Amino acid sequence: MSANPLLPPMYLPGQEPMPPGTTPQEREELQQMLKYQKMMGTVMESCPLKVVMAGGAGFLMGGFFSLMSATFAYEDPLSRASRDVVGTRAQTAYVFKEMGKSMWRSGRGFAKVGALYSGVECGIEGYRAKNDLTNAVSAGFITGAILARNSGPVAMAGGGAAFAGFSAVIDWWLRRPPAEEI
Repeated sequence: MSANPLLPPMYLPGQEPMPPGTTPQEREELQQMLKYQKMMGTVMESCPLKVVMAGGAGFLMGGFFSLMSATFAYEDPLSRASRDVVGTRAQTAYVFKEMGKSMWRSGRGFAKVGALYSGVECGIEGYRAKNDLTNAVSAGFITGAILARNSGPVAMAGGGAAFAGFSAVIDWWLRRPPAEEI
């Protein structure tokens, strides 16, 4: 029995009580598992990994959107190629090369936006030590302003406001309670 029954029991790390019948080998395996679990949690919450993951996901999404827009193009892609290239095989190769270039450009743009937003949001979250809607709005404004920096201060303010609004709506939608809790 503890000296004060109103206080919870305190145990040193690795000395927590285990269920009856637990062997020392099972205790060691549990400790190893908890160590790896803590390491993985630390890695998954790190800003560099978040930036790389957002950039990679943005690259894939941008490439996919570009592929879809090339697929649903109003004009016939072969008619564009027919001006420069003769032969069906050469025209097909030309069209696929153009689609690849378009996918690369679009993917690169989406990757830049995703990595920039993720990095700014992670930096703000680390500075504020909070995870709330304010981080998303602030990161959206800063990201929008950085993306519009070459167009002047008015465009920076407009781009920041638009990206902040978009970020607020998306973050609000992701944080809303599930339908069964409403």
